Amino acid sequence: MTSELPDRLSIDPQSPYYDEAALADGVGVRFKGEEKTNVEEYCVSEGWIRVQAGKAMDRKGKPLTIKLKGPVEVWRKSADDAAE
Repeated sequence: MTSELPDRLSIDPQSPYYDEAALADGVGVRFKGEEKTNVEEYCVSEGWIRVQAGKAMDRKGKPLTIKLKGPVEVWRKSADDAAE
């Protein structure tokens, strides 16, 4: 496994951008200089993230998401990050 994260990654197993191996170690996302913990999907090259829009659900029971645009930074979380 490489240490680089994919350009686009989703936590939804039904998404074509889902990668279980990349998510296993943990992924940190910084959006507009602020670390986010509620990111459903991101794309670094296009500069956006998707976050859950409150408690609203669609008709299939999945959370509704909104796309926020801005600078996105991602990194692989290590055991040291998890302890903090």
